[in-house]
Amino acid sequence: MEGEFCECRPLGFVIGLPFALLSLVFCPVGAVIWLLGSLMSCLCPCWKCCGEISNVGVSLVKFPIRVLTWFIEKIPC
Repeated sequence: MEGEFCECRPLGFVIGLPFALLSLVFCPVGAVIWLLGSLMSCLCPCWKCCGEISNVGVSLVKFPIRVLTWFIEKIPC
């Protein structure tokens, strides 16, 4: 029964929310990087670095979610 209660960690969510909102600044930057990397890799598929740049852009877009889940996992019940 105790395991079910600890699945929801509202304190971790509340503490992590300002940091997740701050990291939302990186989302548009990541989207632009992903778009440019995708376009460049379509124009010249021999440029492997453009694929890696696209992966960095996707990581930046996912950054707020990873920050929030990190805080939720670190704060106990």
